[in-house]
Amino acid sequence: MTTYDNSYSRFVAWTKVILPIVALGILSTLFLFSRNIDPTLSIPYAKVDVEGLAREQRIGAPNYAGVTEDGSAISIIAKSARPDPDNTETITATDLTTTIEDATGGRIDIASDNGVIDTGQQIVTLQGGVRIETSTGYVINTSGLTAALNETRAQTDGTVTATGPLGTLEAGQMLLERQNGAKGAHLLVFKGGVKLVYDPKG
Repeated sequence: MTTYDNSYSRFVAWTKVILPIVALGILSTLFLFSRNIDPTLSIPYAKVDVEGLAREQRIGAPNYAGVTEDGSAISIIAKSARPDPDNTETITATDLTTTIEDATGGRIDIASDNGVIDTGQQIVTLQGGVRIETSTGYVINTSGLTAALNETRAQTDGTVTATGPLGTLEAGQMLLERQNGAKGAHLLVFKGGVKLVYDPKG
């Protein structure tokens, strides 16, 4: 029979017996109180439609920038965009902000709910609450607008309402076009039953 001549040896001997028993007790408790796992349940936070994302091929926060043939800088930023599966040159985008700056320092900012960028025809079509702000102080609202990507040219699809330095204005259409005889300068032209309410304070 094994004898222990000191208290430390006795402690080590008891530890070799007690610790395995305690470990078995802990493991038994874990198995006793563990829940059954249902493999058919999905992870609560894994609610991603992978097939939908692959099918739609959505792009987050895209941007386009370029220079037109007449020297204006144009940039387009969107919240999201989706290429047309039937036409690789067409992209549908949401929450667009378009900025046009001409060579003389004139600037036009255009915001719209959605739009279509056609790189083949070099145009962008904006729709849904189009708002136009110019560096000359005009704020213009219309339902839709088509702008060129290769030159500084744009026109609304229908009627416009505007406020500016001269007062309030209503017109059947608005055009942005190059000013004759002025290099790099452009004009906003209102036409089609123009109605101007002049405000001398403006």
